[in-house]
Amino acid sequence: MKKTTLIGAAAMLFTAGIASAQNVDFVNGFNYHELLNQQNVAPQDHTYVAVPKPILEKLGPAEWTIMVFINGKNNLEKFALRDMNEMEMIGSTDKVNIIVELGRMDGYDSSDGDWKGVRRYFVTKDKDTNKITSPMIQDLGMKDMGSYKSVIDFGKWAKEKYPAKKYMLIFWNHGAGWIKSAGLYSSKGISYDDQSNNHINTPQMAEILKAIGGVDVVGSDACLMQMAEVDYEIKDYVPYIVGSEETEPGDGYTYDTFLGPVVKNPAMNAAQLAKVAVDAYSNHYDSQRGGYTQSYVKSAALPQFLKLTNDFVNAVMKAKDVEAAKYARENAIKFAYPENKDLYDFTALLVSKTSNADVKAKGQALMNYITGSLVGHNRTKDEPGYGYWTPPNKLSRAKGIAVYVPNKNVPSSYNEMQWAKVSSWDEFVNWLASK
Repeated sequence: MKKTTLIGAAAMLFTAGIASAQNVDFVNGFNYHELLNQQNVAPQDHTYVAVPKPILEKLGPAEWTIMVFINGKNNLEKFALRDMNEMEMIGSTDKVNIIVELGRMDGYDSSDGDWKGVRRYFVTKDKDTNKITSPMIQDLGMKDMGSYKSVIDFGKWAKEKYPAKKYMLIFWNHGAGWIKSAGLYSSKGISYDDQSNNHINTPQMAEILKAIGGVDVVGSDACLMQMAEVDYEIKDYVPYIVGSEETEPGDGYTYDTFLGPVVKNPAMNAAQLAKVAVDAYSNHYDSQRGGYTQSYVKSAALPQFLKLTNDFVNAVMKAKDVEAAKYARENAIKFAYPENKDLYDFTALLVSKTSNADVKAKGQALMNYITGSLVGHNRTKDEPGYGYWTPPNKLSRAKGIAVYVPNKNVPSSYNEMQWAKVSSWDEFVNWLASK
């Protein structure tokens, strides 16, 4: 096909009333750069094309649509822009749609035009690592990215416009898992919007996934989210959950090394993609001085995990094994919030101190299940420490899932979560706190 034929028949420009960069949809996420490149037509910035219906019907849905909800409306804004440029090192293809909702606000970063508000992008490949050149599909104005309804809108829109056989949703921002302390971020959740002072709490994550019809993989490019409390909340709407027990560096995911293997092998299944996400993150931070944790959890294993956890803590309470439990609480590997403990390490330490055969057996069963069935892939690196104020931390003892172990009773708000409603964990924490 000649260039003139393509421009005339296959790539009509939208009319002026529609073609504004403020509100233009690609038809079903078709990669127009790929089409133009195949025809030796150089794409122009923000050139929007309408793809003929027969071409779309022939192509069908992509293998993957990866939806990244980047709330840069806080002190992470510069990393939001950096991550978008990492995505553009790979770009979407006819098999993989990379769709982003990105927000910015005053006060943090002025690079790349210093624009403000929330925009949606279809990520395309470029060589400029300092400027976003992907076509902006919609400008949503100054939308509240701390509202769970914003993620629902984004997820529904992306799945409708960019259909695929498999979907991943990434929550990008500060994360708190189940946060306990007073202070600025004094509630459980993720996606803190400094303009609205709003955030998404843990139960709302389940509402988001339910409303958009579920996804195949959820990733939290955020701190402290790989917890029993979080995973159990969302288990019915996603089979694989990627996250970190510990804090993440500001740079978070390294998107080029994550997306590159997916684009190279788009037929990979959800478990394979989850492993790629864990490995891409871990491989990058292996070269850095600090420590890290990253794992993926299989939702199908969570019901049996619940049973084994209940069996274990009920055995501890029945045996009145207070000293062993206190030892585990004080010495288990902890994270930025010291009440967050790795559950495997907590169990292992308790088992090492008990003389009760039933506690030992049930604890060992739980540990075996965590490493053998629940956590599909786990990567860690020890934190070397940064002097007296930040001692070394043996993160290699972490096995992929954390849990809330305070030295006081759980707050009433803890009971809002499904984990607290169906597990004996809150009763165990309260029992131990009373001793």
